[in-house]
Amino acid sequence: MHRVVVVAVPPVIIFDLSIPELVFGEAYVNGRPGYEVVVCTADPGAVPSIGALQVVVPLGLDEIRGADTVIVTGTGSREETDPRVLTALLEAVEAGARVASICSGAFVLAQAGLLDGRRATTHWVQAPELARRFPAVTVHPDVLYVDDGPILTSAGVTAGIDLCLHLVRTDYGAAVANAVARLAVFAPVRPGGQAQFIASPLPPEDGVSLAATRSWALERLDQPLTRQDLARHARTSIRTLTRRFREETSISPLQWLLVQRIERARELLETTALPLDQVAKRSGLGTADSLRQHLRRRTGLTPSAYRAAFTRSVASANG
Repeated sequence: MHRVVVVAVPPVIIFDLSIPELVFGEAYVNGRPGYEVVVCTADPGAVPSIGALQVVVPLGLDEIRGADTVIVTGTGSREETDPRVLTALLEAVEAGARVASICSGAFVLAQAGLLDGRRATTHWVQAPELARRFPAVTVHPDVLYVDDGPILTSAGVTAGIDLCLHLVRTDYGAAVANAVARLAVFAPVRPGGQAQFIASPLPPEDGVSLAATRSWALERLDQPLTRQDLARHARTSIRTLTRRFREETSISPLQWLLVQRIERARELLETTALPLDQVAKRSGLGTADSLRQHLRRRTGLTPSAYRAAFTRSVASANG
């Protein structure tokens, strides 16, 4: 199994600490667990946390050796991190591990020098501080997560879920990642470039949401849907539809449709042997050329290369 080691840096943010187990623990490939998740800390035992709950971590930093992925979750301290943690992270990268952070965990990665010359993000409130203290880091304050090679960073709370789902998709494909999201009742896999700050994260006071319209559209991705079609289903004007879409998803209706169609195409490539023109048709991308263009732009791979890569990934996971 892919080994994920989570590093608890005191005082830990308990919700952030729980995210990797919540996501990776639900990832199954043909009925078999895709990940082993362990939590470690510099001084095993009771770990100071933010809030009334007590956290006990019995494992030390030696667990990082042999990890495939190391994740530093949110911490209430953005000052000097235990040098033992920084050394362990550097050694993990040198050994070929993928290293990621959730929320303020980015400050730990920055102190280790792992973000120098890279793009990164953190919670938008803390982003100016990260940019000021670590000028060698290119900070993107308005995205959910950043994937910069072997180093990944995310914004806070639910963006940590998005990052972990992205890692599952990278390892085992869109079908497995979307199955995790459905099983755990998370939001569907969201692209990292989506905005952190959504104008209206809660349903409007009048109770009118576009959730039903989005569900309706997901069942008809193979059809040539337009903004007019979506507005007609939502019983609203195109102008109001566009405004509410941006408030609820941070992107426009047509951008949202394209994201969902690419996700559908990825699932079909992973789970079926359909010819490329049929994958394009069923996902609403039109032609094989259009499928090729959009998939290469999103993943850097042609449809054939993508299908081959994730066929190998699943086969490898099954031993």
